[in-house]
Amino acid sequence: MTDQSQPSTTRRGFLKAGLATGGAIAAGGAAQAAQEPDPLITEIQPWAQGLGDGVDATPYGLPIEYESDVIRRNVEWLTADTISSINFTPIHALDGTITPQGCAFERHHSGAIELRKEDYRLMINGLVDRPLIFTYADLERFPRENRVYFCECAANSGMEWAGAQLNGAQFTHGMIHNMEYSGVPLRTLLEEAGVKPEGKWVYVEGADASSNGRSIPLEKAMDDVLVAFKANGEALRKEHGYPVRLVVPGWEGNMWVKWLRRVEVTTQAIESREETSKYTDTLADGTSRKWTWVMDAKSVITSPSPQSPVTHGPGPLVITGLAWSGRGAITRVDVSIDGGKTWQIARLAQEGQDKALSRFYLDINWDGSEMFLQSRAIDSTGYVQPTKTQLREVRGLNSIYHNNGIQTWWVNANGEAENVEIS
Repeated sequence: MTDQSQPSTTRRGFLKAGLATGGAIAAGGAAQAAQEPDPLITEIQPWAQGLGDGVDATPYGLPIEYESDVIRRNVEWLTADTISSINFTPIHALDGTITPQGCAFERHHSGAIELRKEDYRLMINGLVDRPLIFTYADLERFPRENRVYFCECAANSGMEWAGAQLNGAQFTHGMIHNMEYSGVPLRTLLEEAGVKPEGKWVYVEGADASSNGRSIPLEKAMDDVLVAFKANGEALRKEHGYPVRLVVPGWEGNMWVKWLRRVEVTTQAIESREETSKYTDTLADGTSRKWTWVMDAKSVITSPSPQSPVTHGPGPLVITGLAWSGRGAITRVDVSIDGGKTWQIARLAQEGQDKALSRFYLDINWDGSEMFLQSRAIDSTGYVQPTKTQLREVRGLNSIYHNNGIQTWWVNANGEAENVEIS
């Protein structure tokens, strides 16, 4: 691995020089202009001349108006109607790893429904000793767990298969969120019902009109799957399956059934619409791979990116992004500023967690020349995120799902960025 050479100016020296000239870095102008008194420092501002809002101004806290652009967005031409559509997490504007519920992407097949806790029922049936029905209050009485996991739509980055298309990390990689879920292991409920020896699969189904249903091998169901009723410490949002959803760590988001109403133990997969005609990987010869549930290691630089350009000019620059793997934890992320010719090891904000997002940073001194930014993730199994060319050599151009190829942002000398492809 070759390290990218760095300019001789150190970050500390650069910042000290900027402070000495009265903020020339931030102003981006001449030293003479920067040395003039700054009224934001020398004069008392309006916000310091009176009283602010009281504690009850917003009983449920909302973002300040200056962050009003940090919102989920959809792409209107993707679907005929938003009732069966998707919007995207503004990953370009977030930091850390936990996604606020209000920013976490939505995917609906027949719209988000309103279901009261008092009206909620969960049935366990099929090959069990005791078919059971649980109320919401029943679920709250079982021992619960708190786990942080990412949820990624299988179609995340799907529109990039044939080439660079959508100009923004929010749109290319924003079908993902990472939250702390609280709930009861599905294993606990299945053990309460008593799974018969011939049971090998479970079929999980939602309460919405689409009756979205997926088959899950019993081994996975008895492992780390959660029946969750809280996210990030509060009740699930309506759009995320309130009051109860399924959490299937590391596996494609379509299996995370919302408004969970039924878990049926079966001898074999049901092979429903969502696991046959949809959510399978079509190869170049027209055949399709099925049971490709796991979301392989993937990463993306969130800033700089098309929606998060460099605005401060040359000098210290923080390159940051997200990495994740459905097979384990992220152990390393490499970053290239020259389109993959050379790579540097990025700094992980913290040790990678199993099936959860990792935040990475690379701190450089940018000389103002164009960059071709890429990142590649390595997980605890040793898997290395592939290039798009490597994916296409195996799967052709017919795929929609499970695109985990390396993403490229072209950062121009003026700091603006575009979605391009360097295979």
